[in-house]
Amino acid sequence: MHSIKRFIPATFVVLWATGFIGARYAMPWAEPFTFLAARFVLAAILLAVLMLVLGSKRATRTEALHATGAGILMHGVYLGAVFWAIHRGMPAGFSALIVGLQPLITAVLAGKFLGEAILPRHWAGLGIGLVGIVIVLWPKLGALGGGVTAATLTASLVSVLGMSAGTIWQKRFASGGDLVAATMWQYVGGASLMILASLAFETRTVVINGELIFAMAWLVLVLSLGAIFLLMVMIRDGEMSKVASLFYLVPAVTAIIAWALFDEQLNALQIVGMAITTFGVGLATARQTKPQPVNQPTRARASR
Repeated sequence: MHSIKRFIPATFVVLWATGFIGARYAMPWAEPFTFLAARFVLAAILLAVLMLVLGSKRATRTEALHATGAGILMHGVYLGAVFWAIHRGMPAGFSALIVGLQPLITAVLAGKFLGEAILPRHWAGLGIGLVGIVIVLWPKLGALGGGVTAATLTASLVSVLGMSAGTIWQKRFASGGDLVAATMWQYVGGASLMILASLAFETRTVVINGELIFAMAWLVLVLSLGAIFLLMVMIRDGEMSKVASLFYLVPAVTAIIAWALFDEQLNALQIVGMAITTFGVGLATARQTKPQPVNQPTRARASR
């Protein structure tokens, strides 16, 4: 089991990066809040069925409320604000750069609310990772256009705060119960917020076609179920500053996928930025080996 868990961070990063590709396919055909509301409702239904099949333990009222609150922040606020900003013209690269602040904000919150010790090498790794993200996305920042407004900038910042606060909430209040039940209640929270936003601000116009169906299926099955389960496992078992630092790798992996699928430019400077980002994440997530006390008896000596 431990050997399998070693692959969870890398698998999560790759799956999470494909979410931006799925959004690219979906956004021309549906309004953001409407699309996310449908995605979260479908995910919640599938998880409810999975609970019945697996015989999962039902969440208590307190666990359900905390998971719902975390879902409102992690799914509703985070994705809702990101999709809205991009839908209103914010370049995806510039949005990703702002979202790149998330690991630093999460590290600060983890130190304050979870009591996690953030060592100097962790801060150095987080800072190096942010520099790498800037280098990766720099070639895409030349064509900002008119989509960078006070409203879209505010939405991007709100998305960062939502994801950071949601992961801290999940770690502190909602990590003890069944993962399937907790994730289902998260999507209930996210869906509730998106349904209200869709009713208040959108016309709920949807064009059904192959691209939209593919994007919905991919985002529900691969992202809302697969990637989120992996994130929940990492939040439950790891330190939040280390988990959050993995998000630095997402823009670089997204750039590689976009290069492979859409023939988007990927130059030498971006590759250097990816290497710097990877080094920073490695520095922030590396385990510190604890030296064995000199006077501690060995197992063999104790057994004499």
